[in-house]
Amino acid sequence: MRIATWNVNSVVARLPRLVEWVGLVEPDVLCLQELKTGDFPVDEVAALGYEVATHATGRWNGVAILSRVGIADEHPGLRDEPGFQPEDAMLEATETRALGATCGGVRVWSVYVPNGREVGHAHYLYKLKWLAALRATVAAELADHPRLAVLGDFNIAPSDADVWDPAAFVGSTHVTDSERAALAELRSLGLVDVLPRALKYDTPYTYWDYRAGMFHKNMGMRIDLVYATAALAGAVRDAYVDRDARKGKGPSDHAPVVVDIEV
Repeated sequence: MRIATWNVNSVVARLPRLVEWVGLVEPDVLCLQELKTGDFPVDEVAALGYEVATHATGRWNGVAILSRVGIADEHPGLRDEPGFQPEDAMLEATETRALGATCGGVRVWSVYVPNGREVGHAHYLYKLKWLAALRATVAAELADHPRLAVLGDFNIAPSDADVWDPAAFVGSTHVTDSERAALAELRSLGLVDVLPRALKYDTPYTYWDYRAGMFHKNMGMRIDLVYATAALAGAVRDAYVDRDARKGKGPSDHAPVVVDIEV
């Protein structure tokens, strides 16, 4: 089975690239994040042989799972999921950032972890609460799903080795002790960080800012992760970052992570 994850940064804007990539790579299961639409292009994906499950409501956030090995037991959202109240909103609301489903006997979660914005910001505190809810959700599912993977844009670099220059991120989100501790708490459930290989250079970065030629200079971060149970991680035969998908005209600022599993 080939599973993959990709923050497409607007599925509508990236649809031609998504269709082309899916045709080339042929993942059995694909987790998508940052859809930025509540109207997913189901017909275009169905034409490629995929069922679609989505959890999305509008122009921000949104996650999906595409599968050609079936979709069952869909679960949008997390257990006791916290909400966030933007400064220009009257009420706090939960966001469409997590979707679970069983595909071909593997339980997958497509997750889009909040960005955090700035250390100490309300969105940063929301991020930590959201990660705690993610851990609780995964913990509740493990007994019934020994083959489980959490895939997506975590908006956290697990270690200093996962950023192009640790000094450039001092005082910023994505690298703080609290965020990394939340990831460690998730891994403590018995999940394994499936480290992909890089197609170019030494470090498998998955995100490069659009600005200042950072992609061509390889000034990136590894923030798109695949966390799998030991039973699933032990069946991994290959994993790589498809850096080529970040090239060309109009790409997402993230590259897909592809994992091949013997099942």
